[in-house]
Amino acid sequence: QVQLVESGGGLVQPGGSLRLSCAASGNIFTTYTMGWYRRAPGKQRELVATITSGGSTNYADSVKGRFTISRDNAKNTIYLQMNSLKPEDTAVYYCNADVRRISSSYTNNYWGPGIQVTVAS
Repeated sequence: QVQLVESGGGLVQPGGSLRLSCAASGNIFTTYTMGWYRRAPGKQRELVATITSGGSTNYADSVKGRFTISRDNAKNTIYLQMNSLKPEDTAVYYCNADVRRISSSYTNNYWGPGIQVTVAS
C-alpha cells in the first residue's frame, strides 16, 4: 500500500505564509508527477501546482508568483511554499501522486486525506 500524508496547514492572516508538506510512504518503487490540489467551500477541487520527477513545474494562474512547489525525490516528499496568502486561498489542500509500487509494472494515482488552510484576519 501507499499512503500520502499532508502537514503544515492551519490558520494564517492575509499576506502571511505557510509551507505544506506531503510525504509518500509504503512499498514505493518510484514516484512520478506529484502535486497539490485544493477544494474551497462550495467549489470543485482544482489544480494548484504539479511537479514532475525531473522538476518541471506547472501552476494555476491564481497562484503563480505566490506559491512554489518543490520536491525531495530521496524522501518521496513534496512541498508547497505559499506566500502572500489571500482569503480566497482558503481551502482543503490535497496531495496527489503517481506512484509505481515495488514489484508492480503499473503506475497508480493516490490522494492524501487533505489538510485545511484558512486565511483570515
